[in-house]
Amino acid sequence: MNLSELFAKRRGQFWGQVLPYLGYVIQSGVAVVFLFLLIAFSAWYTSLVMNVPPGLPIRWIMLAILVPLAVNSSVRTYLRPADTVFLLPQEPRMDMYFAKRRVSGVVYKLMLLMLVLITLWPLYIRSDDQPKMLLATVLLLAVLKRLSSWGSWREQHIVSRPAAAGLRVLRWCIILLSAASWFWYPVLHSVIFTSLTALAYIAACSVPSRYKVAWERLILLEKRHAARVMMVLSWFVNVPQGEQRVYARKWLSRWGSGIPWNKGSAYRFLLIKSLSRSDVFGILLRVLVLGAVLVWVTRDSLASAAVYLAALMISGLQLSSLRKVHKESFWLMVYPLPEGSRHHNEIKLLFQVQLLWAVLLWLPLLFSIMSDPGFVLGTLAAGLLTVWLFRASAIRSVKKEEAEEDL
Repeated sequence: MNLSELFAKRRGQFWGQVLPYLGYVIQSGVAVVFLFLLIAFSAWYTSLVMNVPPGLPIRWIMLAILVPLAVNSSVRTYLRPADTVFLLPQEPRMDMYFAKRRVSGVVYKLMLLMLVLITLWPLYIRSDDQPKMLLATVLLLAVLKRLSSWGSWREQHIVSRPAAAGLRVLRWCIILLSAASWFWYPVLHSVIFTSLTALAYIAACSVPSRYKVAWERLILLEKRHAARVMMVLSWFVNVPQGEQRVYARKWLSRWGSGIPWNKGSAYRFLLIKSLSRSDVFGILLRVLVLGAVLVWVTRDSLASAAVYLAALMISGLQLSSLRKVHKESFWLMVYPLPEGSRHHNEIKLLFQVQLLWAVLLWLPLLFSIMSDPGFVLGTLAAGLLTVWLFRASAIRSVKKEEAEEDL
């Protein structure tokens, strides 16, 4: 059996299922919106580089943007449940199957990291008093990216899940501290620190016992990766939904407990529980934290408004995927929901959550309200308008769906 060809074949089969939907994505207007945002960002960024605000915390900005990109090391294996039977005899030779994962797991993500770095570089060298050399920074980030990819792959094969979680936290800390040492300290000191911490991390990864191939773990991760791709496509067109990860999140267990126990609010209760235990809520939290930090850092410039609106739009897009979660659920056809309550509860919940995010993302700007009240209040007004536009778009989508159902 040629395992390299098998990997290439499965990759082609997966993208063969995805590519037909991309035409519908382009027809939805996303290409035009993306081009408009790119032009607007280019104009704003050029103005920012030409007129750098004094005291811009560029090192913190570089750290906040580059570190997550350097740490992210998810890979696609295209494994299937039946492989635990049919590919199990090939386990000693599976390194040949996984060899091509390095291209998608390292090379493509490294190219994205370098693109972001080159985009940030003009702002960095104009803002920092002692900027590092570009080539040296590229080499450092490439090493950190390769280390993170290697560590992530090892973590997936560790037998003990608590040990794997601990090594994942350690990996984040090492990449973060190494990048911080590069931007804040002399080159020699940073290289020594990064080398020692990398060796310590490699030694730590060799301690826990590992599987030769963590079949069940890799198959589960592959299902989640495929589900995320379909979730993004579901923002624009109806696609088959894959398996979604469910999180316990006990600290959110009481969310929805105050909803009246009746047929009209039953679907709202289901949506709240689905949101609180889904990947979408985790993404929303990360967008909220990162967006609030960037708004705080850039609060004295127009960049804060751009960051605020971008984070709010991302939140709205993530929330819109919740409308697809139970669209084809069998039990919703059996349970006697009142007519129209499903769409009403969807729009109401998504509007309320996005409105809450609009307020939370805006709070860091409150510290500047005395110096520039017009800008702060105007940013909030733009955020509220964005939330209203998302709500109006959802209402139009509901009306279109109802019209199609009546035909």
